[in-house]
Amino acid sequence: MSYQKPGLLSKHYDELFNSLPSLETKTIAITGTTSGTGFVAANACGKLGAKVILLNRPSERSKKGLSDLIAMTPNGNFNQVDCDLQDFESVRLAASELESICPEGIDVICNNAGVMALEDIPTKDGFDVQMQTNHLSHFLLVKLIFPLLQKAADLRGEARIINHSSIARKQPKKVLEAKYLEKKGGNLGGNGSSMFFGGARWLRYNQTKLANAAFTACLHEKLNAMGSKVKAMVAHPGLAETDLQSTTVKDGGMGKWITNQMMKTGQSREDGALGILRCIADPKVKSGQFVGPGMGGMFTAMKGEAHCYPLEEFYDNPATKNLLWEKSCEAIGEKFEIS
Repeated sequence: MSYQKPGLLSKHYDELFNSLPSLETKTIAITGTTSGTGFVAANACGKLGAKVILLNRPSERSKKGLSDLIAMTPNGNFNQVDCDLQDFESVRLAASELESICPEGIDVICNNAGVMALEDIPTKDGFDVQMQTNHLSHFLLVKLIFPLLQKAADLRGEARIINHSSIARKQPKKVLEAKYLEKKGGNLGGNGSSMFFGGARWLRYNQTKLANAAFTACLHEKLNAMGSKVKAMVAHPGLAETDLQSTTVKDGGMGKWITNQMMKTGQSREDGALGILRCIADPKVKSGQFVGPGMGGMFTAMKGEAHCYPLEEFYDNPATKNLLWEKSCEAIGEKFEIS
């Protein structure tokens, strides 16, 4: 049996989209827009009038993603910028290009891109491929473009930093460990693929999703302390039907049968994008909020409308926030001072 997407129908997307305000005058940058929730968010922002920056690794998929967006929203303002999140140098080049093409500043950076349960391999920079893709490169990107966010906030009243976490932030561990943020890619537990019994692939993924939430908690605390108009939010998609599952099955991180069965209980990619869309465009969402279909156990958070919740204590605490910030700065080789 091969894994095939179940073709789930959207239940809540249209209602949310129709409730969102115009995004004209806004510049919105989104990582990972070739498919899935990032594609949905980019298309929605284009339809709402934003200048949309698509940050993707150069590939045929990114070319097709751009052409599909233009076909679906011919009047959209879509701009492709090469950004390989598995390469710090590529992130630096992308940030430099953003400075050139966004003189008006950036109103929203949505750190959407992610990989799941991949093999225990290092990036060229030496970090775990999941941690660098999902968190460390986003940390670097936000650090580098922070002046553009401040500029937008000064000119238009606010700017937003959005991270994309997951149900997986809660399991198999709720404690962020330093080694997963260190240059130890390829030496972080091997390739155990059991989702329910702490397989090493899933533990590494769990740590990246914890990092996404803890990064938000750090940003919110620091921005709030200085009275900044830049806001920090985090979302999760529930169990959304995207290419994430297909890639993980292909890499050996999930079995085909269990994936087929599990995804029948999920939701469409459009409904999976509700959290990040609210964070991007909903004026009611506040800094320091977590937006998603639920915040309880795994099964209660799989699908549904995206609601706002407070950040959780298991990552929103001094020890975790200090660890996350210090190790992330150490990884990128730069201090990130918000002032």
